[in-house]
Amino acid sequence: MRDGRPGVPNPLQTTDSSKKDSRPSAPGSLWPGLGGRTIPGRWNGDQWPSFVAALRGKGVLIHEGRPDTSIYVSDAGGLAHCLPHGVVRPSSAADISEVLKAAQMYEVPVTTRGGGLTTEGESVAFGGLLLDMSSMNRVIAVDTERMTVRTEAGIFWHQLAETLRRDGLDYLSAPLNLTSSVGGTLGVGGIDINSPRLGCSADQCMALEVVTPTGEIVECSEAENPDLFERVLLGYGQFGVITEATLKIRPFTPIIMKYFYYASLRTAMEDLQFIAREDAADYSGILTIMDKAINLLVAFDSDERGHEFNRRFRRHLRGHGEAYFGLRMAGHYLLRPWQFKEAAYLIGRRLKLFPEFSRPEYMHNGKITDRTVVFSRAVWKFWGGSTMVIPDLAASEEKFIEAVERGNAVCRKYFRHYTLYCVGIKLSGRKERYEMSCIPPDAQEIAFGCEFEPMLRETDHSRDYLQSFKNEIYDIGVDMGLSYYRFGGMMKGYIRKAFGDELVDRHYAMKLKADPAMVLNRDVIF
Repeated sequence: MRDGRPGVPNPLQTTDSSKKDSRPSAPGSLWPGLGGRTIPGRWNGDQWPSFVAALRGKGVLIHEGRPDTSIYVSDAGGLAHCLPHGVVRPSSAADISEVLKAAQMYEVPVTTRGGGLTTEGESVAFGGLLLDMSSMNRVIAVDTERMTVRTEAGIFWHQLAETLRRDGLDYLSAPLNLTSSVGGTLGVGGIDINSPRLGCSADQCMALEVVTPTGEIVECSEAENPDLFERVLLGYGQFGVITEATLKIRPFTPIIMKYFYYASLRTAMEDLQFIAREDAADYSGILTIMDKAINLLVAFDSDERGHEFNRRFRRHLRGHGEAYFGLRMAGHYLLRPWQFKEAAYLIGRRLKLFPEFSRPEYMHNGKITDRTVVFSRAVWKFWGGSTMVIPDLAASEEKFIEAVERGNAVCRKYFRHYTLYCVGIKLSGRKERYEMSCIPPDAQEIAFGCEFEPMLRETDHSRDYLQSFKNEIYDIGVDMGLSYYRFGGMMKGYIRKAFGDELVDRHYAMKLKADPAMVLNRDVIF
């Protein structure tokens, strides 16, 4: 029992792991013999038939059976696998309200899923009900006077972009992979190469419609129900299901892209931080081919901004043009013929990857006319696969370079080929939503994040090997007092280590108050 309620385990109490349903009970507990992974046991409660009957009585359609559930067996990471008992594809907030009211009554876990782009099993349902939000994908209204859009939260970013483009408009900040959903992104943050200037996607949100874990349908914003608004944004799905969102928008502009190449990772990161501090570009980020070829990209929404960059800031950057950098690299490898295989990999990767950023069908007068398509297709083509492992670290400006250099050393230890993606995140003061999130606690005006991603397409590693790699990255975060962009799921054992018992216990108490039966996304964090 927990607080007088039978059948619901307390995540803060240790249970006998020899029992059949040995779900890890403490957020910091780890399953033995699984390479340090935290994996929940499958829920097999006998309340399921009563739950289904109650929902069908309310007119909510539940899809059961392998044809409907098996397509949700894993997420983009491809390392966590399990099947829900059933799936609901809601058409309204009212449907979700009925689902959560019944879930509280019958203590059935409910897992929400948008694009399924999690990599640690966060959107995998370990039994119970899976709520597929992609069925709620309408753009409700575009307000060109207030420059906002109201949209259902299950819409993918590329769908939203396509609708906005018809009116010459665009979103402000969204994740690079635009097959993620708006609601899922707002729940975790959402970063883009314009985040150093505009902040994360969650900070572009003006208002939400939320279904709470107990089934209330609530409008919230900074002025109306602000506590719920702050808890849901960057709340990792713990405090409600986002059903509608009002987001800031802007006029659409093609972008002018410039590339600078580095052989020194530290130098490139210092220049990235310089650009963010000086607000020198509209977009900036680092993309590497291992730590041998580092590309700093900067981009501009207008010719005026590009001219200002050339006049005021270009001379401060230490990167080179591609031709000069290529000659330097050629000289380096000619003196090291035993490294020709590495050189061939770098050349092959460059020849395949960078043309994707300048495909003629997405260019006009030297400008990218649709970064939505360009970056999203590049992400999936070169980083997507049956297995994706993307541990990350989020740091204050002062700690960022050391964190990335230590993480890069771990990548070199485990893999021959990998990539790093680094970007800044402008903060909107010190909002409550930043607590226990991807925003590190000691960051002030800007934070920086780095994703460490091995190239797994042509390799075969055990899950334990991959988890050991991830653990070493996460250990850096614990040691340096950092945060993580993708926390939860299989790495939730690190949450207490990273944030401390006091903060985690306080958030657990808030979760328990909002979700008495602990049914909504309960295996993600708690």
